[in-house]
Amino acid sequence: MVSIIEQLINGLRSGSIYALIALGYTMVYGIAKMINFAHGDIIMVGAYTLYVTTAGLNMPVIPAVLLTIVVCAVLGITIEKVAYKPLRKAPALAVLITAIGMSFLLQSIALLIFNANPITFQSIIKIKSVNIGGVTISGVTIVTLVVTLICMVALTLFITKTKAGSAMRAVSEDRAAAELMGVNVNKTISMTFAIGSALAAVAGIMFVCQYQSIKPTLGALPGIKAFVAAVLGGIGSVPGAMIGGMLLGIIESVSKAYISTELADAIVFGVLVLVLLVKPSGLLGKNRIEKV
Repeated sequence: MVSIIEQLINGLRSGSIYALIALGYTMVYGIAKMINFAHGDIIMVGAYTLYVTTAGLNMPVIPAVLLTIVVCAVLGITIEKVAYKPLRKAPALAVLITAIGMSFLLQSIALLIFNANPITFQSIIKIKSVNIGGVTISGVTIVTLVVTLICMVALTLFITKTKAGSAMRAVSEDRAAAELMGVNVNKTISMTFAIGSALAAVAGIMFVCQYQSIKPTLGALPGIKAFVAAVLGGIGSVPGAMIGGMLLGIIESVSKAYISTELADAIVFGVLVLVLLVKPSGLLGKNRIEKV
């Protein structure tokens, strides 16, 4: 029983990271109606930024974390302005190819600057492990779960209680109607990219503190799994992204512990296929009827 509880906690830790990344995917899709496949690589940029600020510039932890979040938010806005805004009316395939190209561009730039050798990173989280009833919970796990909970509550309140959040919901529902009602669509989309990229930065910080290694392809697999989590929960649904991320992390952790480490990823994607066969819109997604 202790082992099962520990695996569930480990799954929630990984799932929290996937959920933070998935929120970026689902917010961008819900508002801009596109999949930003470069989103996973913003995690990598956040990890390298944290490394440079702490190990290279010897900045204190809190300013380094804040600077990392700002850098990733600005990067998200820049990517949207340079790569995606000119393609607002382009075919979906053109946007998809551009997103994939932007992903490889970020990886290539990191490869040129830092080379392909993984960099060992000393975790900035120094909290000791806690033992509760024989169950050991690491300090990284505690911080990850707390930070994720705070981010999710803050994002939910922002979307539901603020004027900017109302604008985001309006653009998501009907971009043309929102613009006619005076909503600045360009500003709203940029804000969405900034928030999503800031959450990716937080996920990157938690991820690198957990695995303590950085490389240019660091964000590729977590990014794909977070996309799976967003689809699993219902792409475009913020609560769905949260639930999908947590569920994905638990399935992955339990699969690695009790079935096979090699088959864990296959099981995760297999669960996605099964869910989509039963409910194509995802767990919390809604089927939309489009007039043609």
